[in-house]
Amino acid sequence: MGRIATSALLLLVVALMCCAVAMVKGYDHHEGVEGGERRERERMFLLRDMKRVVRTDAGETKVVRGSHGWISDMPNIHVGFVTMEPDSLFVPQYLDSDLILFIRRGEAKVGSIYRDELIEKRLNCGDVYRIPAGSTFYLVNTADGQQLHVICSMEKSDSIGWGTFQSFFIGGGSSPTSVLAGFEHSTLSTALNVSESQVRQILTRQKSGPIISLSNSHQSRVWTEFLEMKHYERVQCLKRMAQVHEEATEQDEEEPIMWKLLNSVFGNQVSGKDEGRSSRPDSYNLFDRTPDFENDYGSSVAVDQSAYSPLRQSGVGLYLVNLTAGSMMAPHLNPTATEYGIVLRGSGRIQIVFPNRTLAMNAKVSEGDVFMIPRYFPFCQIASHSGPFEFFGFTTSARRNRPQFLVGSNSVLQSMRGPAFAAAFGVSEERLEKIVNAQSESTILPPTSASGVLKLKKEMASEVMESFGDEMVMGFEGIY
Repeated sequence: MGRIATSALLLLVVALMCCAVAMVKGYDHHEGVEGGERRERERMFLLRDMKRVVRTDAGETKVVRGSHGWISDMPNIHVGFVTMEPDSLFVPQYLDSDLILFIRRGEAKVGSIYRDELIEKRLNCGDVYRIPAGSTFYLVNTADGQQLHVICSMEKSDSIGWGTFQSFFIGGGSSPTSVLAGFEHSTLSTALNVSESQVRQILTRQKSGPIISLSNSHQSRVWTEFLEMKHYERVQCLKRMAQVHEEATEQDEEEPIMWKLLNSVFGNQVSGKDEGRSSRPDSYNLFDRTPDFENDYGSSVAVDQSAYSPLRQSGVGLYLVNLTAGSMMAPHLNPTATEYGIVLRGSGRIQIVFPNRTLAMNAKVSEGDVFMIPRYFPFCQIASHSGPFEFFGFTTSARRNRPQFLVGSNSVLQSMRGPAFAAAFGVSEERLEKIVNAQSESTILPPTSASGVLKLKKEMASEVMESFGDEMVMGFEGIY
């Protein structure tokens, strides 16, 4: 009898172990499926498709692709990161994309052609500067012994469908190849009024890449001499380069795409709309701007076309947010624009909600991460408790955004509270009033302390007990 009982007990133990193993495997499979779905959703909003498009000894450029077109009406904006070593030059070029430069760290000089005039600006940390699509420009790191870090937005031209964006290098040789090299040498010889041997020489000397050192390279001497020219001499030099395009394309019956891209280089306005006369472009410093909102828990700045008029042509806005440790940018939505963000400092968490009211993403982000928040999608940003959380970004509208906050003293809950809202939540007006008024801060909310969490739990427990009613309480008392 004892043997039978022992055998039965062993069989029971084995059965229980098999069930446990099956449950664990099932749980692991469920977690694996959920983990895969979570990573797939994160890829929609965390933009990690970064490609290095330029790399030399003097610097590099990386580009993060935008939304991949999963929302059809979203502007095609990409985010670029440019790093340049001290005393280096990004050789003259133009893009098929509007370019908004933000100097993250260091100092720079940017030269660009605006209405037949060379505009040179010195840019410092925090400065923003716009370069229109098709405008020839160059960039120099002017800080002694310090790297230059630039973050930029690139909104691709609608007229060309070549990949992410396209650079057209005017200056160059075998690396990078100048756009001049595409013409026949006889054509260039006539246009430049020099011999063909001289044409071959200028088109093969440069081999150091698009970003070159100005201090220790024999091949960079020509660019050093260019930067040392007087202002009017640099203007004439750039004009001479572009004139080649004009003379070489006059033979075509139809206006080529390349000339359409060059229509703003010297203000000829051969095609496109006349923007009328305007003042010379200037820079704008984000760090010098008085915050639009500020409290003990952080600050935020938004720059639109009313503050920096060049944004009007690009249709791009800018913002900068600082959160103290543990604080939160209250849940809100952007009614007019999609938002692209880059973490500048610290770490935090971003939560995004789908239109079907399910959680789209709850992901941790840290310095260097790029994220995208589609228009209308509710979201919030929460700083980690380890330190401040700072992020900068671009919006797809240059008009004032007017975000709609869902929580806080300036939220729609405060503006629309009443019997209709109470009925929508299925609670009394008194209960809704109590909940809405519990948060006295707006926009940037304080972190929840440990004592605050304990108090909240006690209040919730008290409300639960009250909801049971007197009869349930008496019933529990009767048990004892």
